[in-house]
Amino acid sequence: MMPDRETCLAAVASRDARFDGAFFTAVTSTGIYCRPSCPARTPRPENMRFHPSAAAAQAAGFRACRRCRPDAVPGSPEWDVRADATARIMRLIGDGVVDREGVEGLASRLGYSIRQVQRLTREELGASPLSLARAQRAHTARVLLTTTDMALVDVAFAAGFGSLRTFNETLGQVYGLTPSAIRGRASRHEGASSAVVELALRLAFRRPFNPSNVFGHLAATAVPGVEEWREGAYRRTLRLPHGPGFVALAPRPDHVAARLYLSDPRDLTPAIGRCRRLLDLDADPVAVDAALAADPILAPLVAHAPGRRVPRTVEGDEFALRAVLGQQVSTAAARTHAARLVAQYGEPVTDPMGGGLTHLFPTAESLVDLPAGTLAFPASRQATLTGLADALASGRVDLSPGADREEARVRLAALRGIGPWTVEMVAMRSLGDPDAFPITDLGVRRAAEELGLSDLAGVASAWRPWRAYATQYLWAVDDHPINTVPKEHS
Repeated sequence: MMPDRETCLAAVASRDARFDGAFFTAVTSTGIYCRPSCPARTPRPENMRFHPSAAAAQAAGFRACRRCRPDAVPGSPEWDVRADATARIMRLIGDGVVDREGVEGLASRLGYSIRQVQRLTREELGASPLSLARAQRAHTARVLLTTTDMALVDVAFAAGFGSLRTFNETLGQVYGLTPSAIRGRASRHEGASSAVVELALRLAFRRPFNPSNVFGHLAATAVPGVEEWREGAYRRTLRLPHGPGFVALAPRPDHVAARLYLSDPRDLTPAIGRCRRLLDLDADPVAVDAALAADPILAPLVAHAPGRRVPRTVEGDEFALRAVLGQQVSTAAARTHAARLVAQYGEPVTDPMGGGLTHLFPTAESLVDLPAGTLAFPASRQATLTGLADALASGRVDLSPGADREEARVRLAALRGIGPWTVEMVAMRSLGDPDAFPITDLGVRRAAEELGLSDLAGVASAWRPWRAYATQYLWAVDDHPINTVPKEHS
């Protein structure tokens, strides 16, 4: 929930960046809205109005500050923590569902009426689903205007606007500038190829951000053909709504540098959302670390390397299938099994960056009828894989951004061969549950033994709702490649 007025006033007075994205400050005397940490002169209290979302501020007639760019702040961490309907709505809007399927499609995915969805977003965010999607479209348009040489009409339709008139009106209302003026204020892009759209972006995060375990994990478990670590960046293919994409992500002191290659610019919004989800960039590390450091056992681990994030995934189905491939085998063996599956059943693609990305990860549909003996492990394990693939392909198990986490857990656990470890790993990485806890994991058990935690389940209850983050600190006790960004390329 949005902080009370006194907290908001104090946050603005101290320019507290921890509140960026938690609320937005609109100033009646200027008609501008800002993030709490905006470096401009603090407005008079009587001129300040507070809104729970950028969309709500825009709907109230305020335009975005050109100095602090409030539309570009990390998303509210509340939506990752919460598992209720409003959080699921926000995750789906962030994935571009409203742009592709409308509010009707959004409501259908949740099993709600359009009126219920509109009521939920208005009550908690002060804006309708269309207003929230409109704010997102405006941000997407600004990114395309400032990072590509696409024609204005192409930018308009790629960002999801139905007409040039709506495009021009919206950007004027949100930014106080015409599309041409927005482009003129930015440095020009080096040019996009006719085959793909290339964009260089800066992905913001809340500090502190410790990239070691996130990038280390992604590099150590990278599936050949789908992922690789090259020249200081994690690179991978993306299956997007309108075609394949590619991304290179590199940690920087104050942002994550992202270079995207899209076969269709309409996929920019979901691509950014999936990259942010993958790296857990919308987390609130201050709140997480404060809670975990209250435990004297975890406190030294948190103090040594604060700001650890949970490595997640770009697609829930993909990680779930990979989790089954990794059951009871080493990291290297899991990569080998996955690479064989990718080579045989993945969709071939051409790497525009000249690297080793050759395939999209196979869809669940393509793995339902695997011939016996396809993979070099027991028939029972292959049956588990195909059973999961069938459940995902049929929709019996939903791991999308709008999934009901508890329902997904129950349905996963009901599948043959899916045990507690797999359920918790999928909950952590596919569903983004901040409290997922793979208590049976070997690395967690080793860390608990080394730290003298004889009653791990009992001690861990005090870490709720952040046990997924506690897991990252426990894994760091062991000297494993997942804890370190590859040195030879960093």
